[in-house]
This record gives sequence, C-alpha cells and structure tokens, in this order.
Amino acid sequence: MSFAPAAGTVQPTVIHTSPQGLTHGLIDLPVKDGTVQAYYALPEGKADLPIVLVVQEIFGLHEHIQDVCRRVAKEGYFAIGVNLYERQGDASAYTDIPKLVAEIVSKVPDEQVMSDLDASVAWAAQHGGDPKRVGITGFCWGGRITWMYAAHNPDVKAGVAWYGKLTTGHGPLIKKFVVDIADKVHGPVLGLYGAKDESIPLDTIEQVKAKLAQGNAQAQASRFVVYPDAGHAFLADYRPSYREAEAKDGWKRMVDWFAQYLN
Repeated sequence: MSFAPAAGTVQPTVIHTSPQGLTHGLIDLPVKDGTVQAYYALPEGKADLPIVLVVQEIFGLHEHIQDVCRRVAKEGYFAIGVNLYERQGDASAYTDIPKLVAEIVSKVPDEQVMSDLDASVAWAAQHGGDPKRVGITGFCWGGRITWMYAAHNPDVKAGVAWYGKLTTGHGPLIKKFVVDIADKVHGPVLGLYGAKDESIPLDTIEQVKAKLAQGNAQAQASRFVVYPDAGHAFLADYRPSYREAEAKDGWKRMVDWFAQYLN
C-alpha cells in the first residue's frame, strides 16, 4: 500500500491547524547553492523565540508537515520546515514508496541536509527566532535527521525524534548512523518509537540506549518512550498508521521536553 499523495493532487490532513494568530507561509530559503522551498510559522508579533526545525518524512514538505509547523508555532515557537529533497526531485510526484526511496531519498547526502538546516536556522534568526535556542523534531526519515542534527549543531538544546532509523539509513550515501553519534548530542533527545514498528527493531533502541549511557551529559539525559501497541508513523494523521492516543501522548511529551530544555 502506498501512502504518498498522487501527482497533481492535494492530500488533505485529518487534522487541520488554523493559521489564525500566526505569521506563516512558504518561502524560497537561501542556501549555499541557490534556494529551496521552506515553510515557516510563528505567533504573530513575537520575537526572540526558540527555533524548532520540523523535519519531513520521506514524502517531503507536504501539507501534513506544514500543519505540524503550525502546531509547533501554536506552542510558542518559531517553526520552520525545509524541502530537503528539492535538488533531487519532487517527492509529491511519487505514489510508490520503494521507487521514491530509490530515485530521490537515497540520493540525499547528510551533508546537504545539515547545510540546509543550518540555513533555515540562519533565516529564522533574521525573522524573529533565537539561533542560540534551537530545537528539532522529525518523523521517519526526519526522525533519524533529528538525532544527526542534534550532534551537528552546538546550539541545539533539545530534539524529539519520532520513529527514525537508528542503525541504518536510506541508501549508500549515508556514512554514519544514529548509533555512531548518539553519545555526542549537544542537546538531550527524546525518542518516540513504536514497539510494532517492523522497520526499527527494538534491539536497535537498546544499542542506542547503551551508547547514550556512555556519552556526554546531554546524551545521558536523552530518553526513549516505546509505545507497545504502535507501529511506524503513528503521528501521521493522514495515513492508516495513525494512532490517536499515542500521537496525543507523544505530542504532550514533546511539548514538555521543549519546555524543559529549550525555553
């Protein structure tokens, strides 16, 4: 079964967060080799807000991820999500997940992603965000990126990773995995995972827990929550994998995590 929106169609989300009270919109984000599309949202009239990077699933910067940006903004943050595949192609044009991974996702190097996320922090800092208080959250592919960026940017104060791969990546360009860098994160990471997620074996969570225990203070403060009855993508309310109870609990945990470490 495919969960990607068909080419040329608008995929509605089950949850739609009103932009009322927010400054938001799509932008052309300046990056080192041109521009890529990004979406931002923040409370109207606010400044010096902590920045929260919202990192896409494998399906790109679609309406669901934009809605998550609005939800994060409603919590009092400057949220920004970037189309991190734009150079490689249009993820929304695919309905076949293995083909999407083979033709686009596997061709996206971590170096490009880290640089684009750095650029989004810089842009947010010019428009009301505080670049010294950076949080990051991501889903699936973006869950892995959450961990990686938390080890990349010294200004990351907190991360929340939703079901991201821990001991593997997507494709041959990936040289390091979460288990390789977990002991070096700059801010504590909360991992939200499903015990029934066939793509992320439970023993890989245990491997990362062991690495965290041997790491710096931020690594040792990191935590996992594993939902016994959840599979992959349990926050994705536009997909059959959505589980309302776990999604709401995970969201509350994320908000509390950011309140503890980011404000």
